[in-house]
Amino acid sequence: MSEAVTEGIRVAVRSEYIAERSYPALNRHFFVYHITIENRSPRTVQLISRHWTIANGHGQIEEVRGAGVVGVQPFIRPGEAFQYTSACPLDTPVGSMEGSYQMVREDGTEFDAQIESFTLVAPHSLN
Repeated sequence: MSEAVTEGIRVAVRSEYIAERSYPALNRHFFVYHITIENRSPRTVQLISRHWTIANGHGQIEEVRGAGVVGVQPFIRPGEAFQYTSACPLDTPVGSMEGSYQMVREDGTEFDAQIESFTLVAPHSLN
């Protein structure tokens, strides 16, 4: 689990390994991650885009950028939260992700809400 708070926006992440969609003998490991974005600020924000840095167990880095998350650019009012689940396939049983969401307030000001680094770990991969 990871958690970060940026300008009143709390981003919490929990990841899990999905064995039934993984094929370790073929170096295919499937992870899902559950995100909660909570607005603790006094103003409504909109999530415009995302930026992820994904590292596999060999240190190879992949950067992913795109509009919104899971096909939406949600508005999050003060005191509300937005939740979604997404997935990440890796060619190693261990990896990590971190990133940011590009947010805009009602007055047009923008900021990046940080996503703290979290691990992707297949069971029994680490001692």
